[in-house]
Amino acid sequence: MPEFLEKRSIRYPFYGLIGVTVVLLIVLLLYNWILSLAGLLFMFIPIYFMFVIDQRQRQEVEEYISTLSYRLKKVGEEALLEMPIGIMLINDDYYIEWTNPYLASCFDEDTLVGRSLYDVADDLIPLIKQEVETEVITLYERKFRVVHKHEERLLYFFDVTEQTEIEKLYQNERTVIATIFLDNYDDLTQGMDDQMRGSINNLVTSILNKWAHDNGIFLKRVSSERFMAVFNEEILYNLEKGKFSILDDVREMTSKHNVSFTLSIGVGAGVSSLPELGVLAQSSLDLALGRGGDQVAIKQPNGKVKFFGGKTNPIEKRTRVRARVISHALKDLITASDKVVIMGHKNPDMDSIGASIGIYKVAQMNQKDAYIVVNVQETDNGVKRLMEEIRSQGQETLYSRLIGADEAMEIATDKTLLVVVDTHKPSLVMDERLLNKIDHVVVIDHHRRSEDFITNPLLVYMEPYASSTSELVTEFLEYQPKKVKIEVIEATALLAGIIVDTKSFSLRTGSRTFDAASYLRAHGADTVLVQKFLKESIDTYKERSKLIESVVFYRDGIAIAKGSEVEVYDQVIIAQAADTLLSMDGVQASFVVAKRNEGVIGISARSLGNVNVQVIMESLKGGGHLTNAATQLTGLTIAETEAKLKQAIDEYFEGSKKE
Repeated sequence: MPEFLEKRSIRYPFYGLIGVTVVLLIVLLLYNWILSLAGLLFMFIPIYFMFVIDQRQRQEVEEYISTLSYRLKKVGEEALLEMPIGIMLINDDYYIEWTNPYLASCFDEDTLVGRSLYDVADDLIPLIKQEVETEVITLYERKFRVVHKHEERLLYFFDVTEQTEIEKLYQNERTVIATIFLDNYDDLTQGMDDQMRGSINNLVTSILNKWAHDNGIFLKRVSSERFMAVFNEEILYNLEKGKFSILDDVREMTSKHNVSFTLSIGVGAGVSSLPELGVLAQSSLDLALGRGGDQVAIKQPNGKVKFFGGKTNPIEKRTRVRARVISHALKDLITASDKVVIMGHKNPDMDSIGASIGIYKVAQMNQKDAYIVVNVQETDNGVKRLMEEIRSQGQETLYSRLIGADEAMEIATDKTLLVVVDTHKPSLVMDERLLNKIDHVVVIDHHRRSEDFITNPLLVYMEPYASSTSELVTEFLEYQPKKVKIEVIEATALLAGIIVDTKSFSLRTGSRTFDAASYLRAHGADTVLVQKFLKESIDTYKERSKLIESVVFYRDGIAIAKGSEVEVYDQVIIAQAADTLLSMDGVQASFVVAKRNEGVIGISARSLGNVNVQVIMESLKGGGHLTNAATQLTGLTIAETEAKLKQAIDEYFEGSKKE
């Protein structure tokens, strides 16, 4: 505090003392007016001097305030014009009314007044129109954090170039851990002698070591079929740009030696904790292997996953040992439960129903009650014919075990076992409430695994090398107690599921597929009855033909057919149209786009194996199998959906797919 202000504050008590003295003199006036008058005259002298001093100090205060105001104004002007923060005023038409000199210098201009933002910095227009309060933009190769004051039409520019460069450097230098797995090492080297096995090992190791050296990666072989790699996120970004060409290099270079190894790579990135990176890498590898191998999965802490590769048919490599082990594990879970509830996916097809009936039979063989959750109204005509056949053949016990989701919720207890077949996505099951109520869950599926997976199942059996879930369940029956006979209609339902998913043994068919079909045929499966279930009406044939008539070739071997904007098609017809197109000459992959219901557009995709339609459909929030996939989009027209499909196809062939 200034000295004169301190004196002024000290003088205030004296004013109080003088006031008290004056009051006493007035009282004294009542008793001795002469003495009181003398006292008043005596008091006048100090009061006068105090008044003079007060006026002088008041003048000093006014001068001090005036000086301080001037200094503050000058500092404000200096800050406005000289401090390293850009300031811009604009009008409603996006013309610049004023900027401080610092901002003009950032634009390498003498003045920006009177110019349009469209000419100077059109990146600012969306920020202003959307009334965004703050955003980082790039202007003249520098980064600015722009703060927008909408009411004042005022913009502040803070140069954060160095900050963003440091952040980028930190991001680029973060550690990445990858686990590299030779998918089919054991299968291919099983019959080799030591010399040949050593030669193949040296070949694979040299390919991977060269790849690691060229990209600055630390690589260590930890077992005959597994490698560990450590690098940073900048290297990971470059590998993504190259779409992990190492996958193709290993496959092509080993094929020259009459073997064809494929790699699966699980990558953990996005966190600084090394243990967490290791967990992410292993989880990514499990996801890549669950999708059939020959691909890269990059899992990040936010749940997002990127996939690269996966463009080849998976090689059948499951063994009967694994099928037997899973079958026995399933038997133990069933016997430990009070009852079994079986559930497939929404709008169940023949494979889903056939597999459900197979699991019902497994439970029956272990003397446990089982129930199949199904909504008959949502099934296709083939499944409805199967249901009618079950009832007409006197299979009252089986037919009575077909229940709705509400009834399943009522009978479920703490000891109930839920078996989910032909899907592993919570969003696709018949009724998600059952997943939330029943703690003991088993998942059996033949689709490639996606990141959307049922939480904490007790047992998972996913084999993307299998033709169908019905094939997997048929193998279970071979290792179950033979106390109960397999009925003809049950064997027929399982065979129908295999036939539907293999398109009559023409797609995704391995030796195990024929083994399963042979087992079912030996137990009375009726192929004539299967054909009866799969018959279609003339109207359905006409609708499918109408869709096929619209086909065009977008790329070499890529056929796209679409329905009209107003006509609604059943999902089965859309799928059948895609199947039919695939059988045409010159078609490697087929896509059918049609309206499912109001506001929903469906896409069915099929492939002979050279094109991974699962990857394409996953980029449109769908999924499926390498050769058989689909998706549904809402809020779009047929034309808009077709444009998105073409974009996804282009990204598949020319870029990378992100999830």
